[in-house]
Amino acid sequence: MIDSLLDEYGVIGGDHDQHFLVDDNFLNQIVDSAELTENDTVLEIGAGIGNLTEKIAETVHKLYAVELDPNLCDILIERFADYDNVEIIEGDILDIELPEFNKVVANLPYSISSHITFKLLKHEFELGILMYQYEFARRMVSPKNSKDYSRLTVTTNFFADASIIMKVPRSAFKPAPEVKSAVVKLIPRPASFDVVDEDFFLTFVTAVFGQRRKKLRNAILNTNSKLGIANVKEVVNKLPDEYMNKRAENLEPSELAYIANQLFNFKTA
Repeated sequence: MIDSLLDEYGVIGGDHDQHFLVDDNFLNQIVDSAELTENDTVLEIGAGIGNLTEKIAETVHKLYAVELDPNLCDILIERFADYDNVEIIEGDILDIELPEFNKVVANLPYSISSHITFKLLKHEFELGILMYQYEFARRMVSPKNSKDYSRLTVTTNFFADASIIMKVPRSAFKPAPEVKSAVVKLIPRPASFDVVDEDFFLTFVTAVFGQRRKKLRNAILNTNSKLGIANVKEVVNKLPDEYMNKRAENLEPSELAYIANQLFNFKTA
């Protein structure tokens, strides 16, 4: 049925290099993973021609389907004209004000996955079932001391529990992408460690992972233009060597938070 829809609408990849998920088995698994009910309000990002949209809309109270491509929006409007619970939003997800929703289910545009993820994590919701490029998904869940442990890992860990719940082969899409994909389950929750100032912590994490091959002492000194610590050399020398002599990739999120808290306290003292 999905292949016939692609033929009917004459869509092969749209104008923004879309790769449409056409495998009905994976579409059903994604929807099942979201545990949707008639009380849910769902945000879908990158709705395409509505393969996933249709399955979500069968159950939920309200579905906001966001799509950037105006040609695909026309298709969505036509396809879901008789659905009272589906609202098509044309626009860039990074620019629009997010509607209120309690779950987000999406096959995300891979080129802006990190920007979308950071925007979502600052919004209140209960559950996310999100498809990413596999390498990106792996970075979200990697342990410290691994090459994939990154700013993304720490930021995700600060806002939510994340787990890869399925891998999706290239053959599940039309046209087939060049990369492998994976679906991540995100469950937002309060941070498991204390952060004195959230904005400073996130700035600190971005700064030190931008210098990931340097020990934390030098990473802080090299990026202090972003951190704004007065007498930074003196401050860094007061911090524990057990942290300062390690790289950012060797420290747990809670340990990075401890250092960020100490720096912020010196900054505001």
